[in-house]
Amino acid sequence: MRLFLHTLIVIACLFTARWASAESVVPGFLVLNYHDILEEEERVPPFDRIAVNKGHLDDHFAWLKKNDYHVISIQDVLDAMKGQKALPSKAVVLTFDDGYLSFYTRALPLLKKYQYPATLAVVGSWLEQGSVAGVKPLMNVAQIREAMATGLVEIASHSYDLHHGIVANPQGNEQSAVTARLYSNEYDEYEKDEDYRKRIFSEVEKSSEKLLQLIGIRPRVMVWPYGEYNAIALDAAKLAGMKLSMGLNDGLNTLADAGVMKRMMITDDLNAKQFGEVVKSQRSGQELRVAHVDMDYIYDDDEEQTKRNLNMLLERIKASGANTVFLQAFSDPDGDGNADKLYFPNRHLPLRRDLFNHVTLQLRTKAGVKVYAWLPMMAYKADVPLKWYVKEWRDGEPQMSRHVYTRLSPFNPEARQFVGEIFEDLAKHCDFNGVLFHDDGILSDFEDVSLLAMEYTSKVWGLPSDFKTIHSSPELRLRWAQHKAELMGQFTDYLTDRVRYYRPYIKTARNFYSLPLLSPYSEEWYAQSFPAFMKHYDYVAVEAMPFMEEAADPKKWLTDLVQKTAAYPGGLDKMLFELQAVDWKNQKDIPMPIFTEQFQLLKKLGAKHIGYYPDNVFHDQPKLDELKKIFPVVKKD
Repeated sequence: MRLFLHTLIVIACLFTARWASAESVVPGFLVLNYHDILEEEERVPPFDRIAVNKGHLDDHFAWLKKNDYHVISIQDVLDAMKGQKALPSKAVVLTFDDGYLSFYTRALPLLKKYQYPATLAVVGSWLEQGSVAGVKPLMNVAQIREAMATGLVEIASHSYDLHHGIVANPQGNEQSAVTARLYSNEYDEYEKDEDYRKRIFSEVEKSSEKLLQLIGIRPRVMVWPYGEYNAIALDAAKLAGMKLSMGLNDGLNTLADAGVMKRMMITDDLNAKQFGEVVKSQRSGQELRVAHVDMDYIYDDDEEQTKRNLNMLLERIKASGANTVFLQAFSDPDGDGNADKLYFPNRHLPLRRDLFNHVTLQLRTKAGVKVYAWLPMMAYKADVPLKWYVKEWRDGEPQMSRHVYTRLSPFNPEARQFVGEIFEDLAKHCDFNGVLFHDDGILSDFEDVSLLAMEYTSKVWGLPSDFKTIHSSPELRLRWAQHKAELMGQFTDYLTDRVRYYRPYIKTARNFYSLPLLSPYSEEWYAQSFPAFMKHYDYVAVEAMPFMEEAADPKKWLTDLVQKTAAYPGGLDKMLFELQAVDWKNQKDIPMPIFTEQFQLLKKLGAKHIGYYPDNVFHDQPKLDELKKIFPVVKKD
């Protein structure tokens, strides 16, 4: 069984502005994270990516001092939260995880030299062992007390015994003991909600009690192992007296973030120049290269064939240069875009196979990519009342919509809850980086005219309550479309919140049709608009597919698409252009010279984020030998 390999670096950053001056930004602070500190002669292969040379640590501290950064303590943060003092400009909190002996012998002398405060996170059960798996020596209790006595070191909890992986799926993969649901092969079932909650609360309380017994204080800060946490874990920490906690995510913190601070892990033993660039840029601005993958291609009734298919995919994605995968979490064997079954345990739809979490983990650890769960917003084939579904106006009355997407109505509270529970179950059982909302999120200019939709249209939006009056007026039709676009945005915000309860770090993307961007008047045909999408999602995935749109001049069509995007401030930062790898009109693969030409054209025009759909490992489409030449993001010196 494969031990859980936690994500060391969360590259995506919510903040793109650099600290130019204290006056130009909202007051905040950066939290830096270190682990083991090594002497130069200990830097031998295989290298530990999260260890830092003692000489380089000295250089980091010197760089902070030279560049007018102010290293602050946890007490400074607490005082600022109470309004008793203001944080200085360019404030930095230093943290060291795991309680290695090297903190005492190598980091602590440097903290004394610079008079820098720091937070040391220790694992309760490890203190009883004296080393990590018998390899890395740890500080003993006397040394921890001595470090505390300097007045520079805050002792934080790193849990009692949650710094490890547990079996989290039928395939035996291990994931964070904090956020994963323990899977029992013996009983073929997952840990129940009540048992999970009890385990987390017990472990967190035990960590606080252990530190009280050993060093005489209860910790004020919880530093989550691997940076993994959720709303339940945060509640447990607060109940145990730890109102402050820390994860692992790049970005600047404001005081409002102190409940769960972002921390930037220092990796790859950076020299002073590299360290400075990381601190100033906070690893912002990564370009996405997205392979959009159908799980239905990987699944096979024969589990051994599924394994072979997955291994082929892993090798292909790793070699391709992709850094992100949009992975189908639903099953759509008839290809109509509706979810018939799901690839994760859930309370509403049939389970085709418990596969999504396993494939996601393999992609993240073996191919080194981020994975977004691709799920419909509304298109679920389910045994639910017909009144839950979108209705269209036809033949003078509301009827079931004839659209290929059989969509649950976003106006129906029961339907919204139904979909919300699907997304919640996804997050409860799977560990992933983001959500891609499917392109089923549309309402035509004849939809939705269900009873609840028309009541909402009248009572909340103040529009006429009958379809004919709305449809007879261009001005009313557009207002109706704009309201519907915003309603669907708010609906996906609700779905995102259901996911973030268990997976707080996830980002969002949503498929976007090209026509509402190229011809804004068509907004009323789709209830979609680029400004509305930019407001609600981290990324907007536009279907940059000229052959699907039967464009007379594909180059001009793509050029118009990029230029229309660029006309919106920040548009190119948000937009992901998804090329088509298959011409569905004639069921033939797009020739690689054409695919490459379109990819290069997008880059030349200024597109930052580029992807394609579908990735077909069996047809080698797009052709891997060509893809790996053009797809990787070129790293700047």
